[in-house]
Amino acid sequence: MGMIFLSQTALGVLGNCACLGYFILTTIMGRRVKPTDLIVKHLTLANFVVLLFKGIPPTMAAFGLIYFLDEVSCILVFYFYRVARGVSLSSTSVLSIFQAIMISPRNSKWVRFKVRDPKFIGSSLGLCWALQLFLNALIPMTVTDIWGTRNMTVLRDLVYCALVDPANMHQPVYVFLLVFIDVMCVGLVLWASGSMVFILWKHKQRVQHLHTSRSPQSLPEIRATKSILALVTIFLLLYTTSSILTACFHFFDASTVWMLNAKVAMSACYPAFYPFLLLSHYSTASQLCCTCAYQTALGPHIVR
Repeated sequence: MGMIFLSQTALGVLGNCACLGYFILTTIMGRRVKPTDLIVKHLTLANFVVLLFKGIPPTMAAFGLIYFLDEVSCILVFYFYRVARGVSLSSTSVLSIFQAIMISPRNSKWVRFKVRDPKFIGSSLGLCWALQLFLNALIPMTVTDIWGTRNMTVLRDLVYCALVDPANMHQPVYVFLLVFIDVMCVGLVLWASGSMVFILWKHKQRVQHLHTSRSPQSLPEIRATKSILALVTIFLLLYTTSSILTACFHFFDASTVWMLNAKVAMSACYPAFYPFLLLSHYSTASQLCCTCAYQTALGPHIVR
């Protein structure tokens, strides 16, 4: 398990560093910055933080280092992990919504947001960070080191730290709020992705007479749709599996070391593999969507 955690963390850190390096190089080279670049930068940074605080401690614990974090360190590790995880999820929803608005046709009710969107991206991302910093403010009350559990009710032993309930009671309102935010973000991703697929399908029906000599699989609408569906499917699969394992670990007494290891591995899967999906799909999908949006805006003038 130590080698698995180490490989996953190293691969994810390398991939996210490659993404950040890509954006830095393109900025230095003077390439025109797309509005979505800022969202992807925040998303990559959040994934990088998730890997650091969710990958390194379990890796060290798997290799036999148990008492290497004190109470303050445990609190910081869990706090920044939870904040970064929430920002990663909310940034993904912001990115999906922005892309859906950008490819919406001229007669759509969302068209008025096309010009304003770049101005609101920074404030939307800032709101994501502020909301997660506030929502996870109770973590210092529920996390401690291994030595600090002697006079407390231990909910779950994480080997290197422990989740405790000092008042011997759960916080249902707090848990409901966290779950509600996550479900809302996932719902927004599904809605935005479904909207993009529907818009691309309608655009394909509108301009199919222009592509009579081309293979259907080579059409930009088809390729963009496949990219969107692939990214959403992988996102939902990894996030749903991670959420199920996390819920089983926290709410069932029959939690085992295997379940803990599986939960840790799945929690770091999306941040680890996302940059490689980004590098292979982000630029192509964005260009295809922008092309479709441009053709939709031109309308009948495409024939000329």
